[in-house]
Amino acid sequence: MELVVRKAEILRELQLFQGIVERKNTIPILANVLFDATTTELRLLATDLEVALSSRCEGIVTKPGTLTVPAKKLYEIVRALPDTDIRIVEEKGAVRVSADRFDSRIQTLPKDDFPTLPAPSHKQVATLPHAGLRQMVAKTQFAITGEDTRYFLNGAKFILKPGSLTLVATDGHRLAHVEVNCQTGLKAESGVILPKKTLIELGKLLSEFDGDVSFEAGENHLFFQLGGRTLVSRMIDGQFPAYERVIPKGNDKILEFDRDRLTNAVKRVALLSNERSRAVKFEVTTGSVDVTSSSSEFGDAREQIVVDYTGTPLTISFNAQYVLDFLNVVETDVVSLALKDEVSQAVMRPVAADGYNYTYVIMPMRI
Repeated sequence: MELVVRKAEILRELQLFQGIVERKNTIPILANVLFDATTTELRLLATDLEVALSSRCEGIVTKPGTLTVPAKKLYEIVRALPDTDIRIVEEKGAVRVSADRFDSRIQTLPKDDFPTLPAPSHKQVATLPHAGLRQMVAKTQFAITGEDTRYFLNGAKFILKPGSLTLVATDGHRLAHVEVNCQTGLKAESGVILPKKTLIELGKLLSEFDGDVSFEAGENHLFFQLGGRTLVSRMIDGQFPAYERVIPKGNDKILEFDRDRLTNAVKRVALLSNERSRAVKFEVTTGSVDVTSSSSEFGDAREQIVVDYTGTPLTISFNAQYVLDFLNVVETDVVSLALKDEVSQAVMRPVAADGYNYTYVIMPMRI
């Protein structure tokens, strides 16, 4: 193999692979990226056997070939090089990477050790709108647990219908539900569970791409096509919880907040909350909400927010981080908090959201 690529071109692709490769594993080849140079381009591939990413990079190939190279070390070298052409030449058991007056020799691993990945069948492909999909991923991925022994909870439920997409995530303490109306090109409803890592990497790819995304569900794998990049994910096999039952219908005490005002109040008050529980209280009375916290170690804090409310007073406690997770991804100026009583689930929503329906259910804390 022998080729020349621009630093900016290959650096962009290598950066996307850093979240895919496994640095700590018992299979050394999984720390490497596969380079496949054809007569016209360089193809790159990395996997951890759960998630895989393939992409392409323009270059001048003088000698086609295939090899594997450590993804992290190559990325660090390329990032440190000046903005110029980079020459990649295969040698016996190694690859030479040089640019300007810099020259390096990196050990490789046999290409035959690299795992073979499944390919899409292209039989039933759905078209996913970029803007809607990006909103869905950003507004749900934080609500997925990464440590639950129930494997199916370590992912998000992705529901595809002919006229809509829905993404739902829960960790048992809160639930994030986003629905986008769009024409997917499908004739029937289907649903899969996406692993947390898949959503994280999909979010990164969506920030680098602005076109529609092609999606296909195979027998055991899922395929997302974003231009010249393809994200392949193993499918989680399991029964996702009946999330519809979790979303309350009778929360009739509605409060509306300026998002920035609520965000700053919760951040400040949470500084003196119990470090383990991170609990903050919402003391709701006519015309105001007092956000409070108390810690036997540090002290207490209180901040008042003026609201338009004339209903029954109540006090309810939440994990401050769970509230902030919602506020940090909402883009509307105003958010609503719908309550029933001190012990029932609360519902937070953006007010006047454009292009999507977002529901965030949060369990209260008992202090």
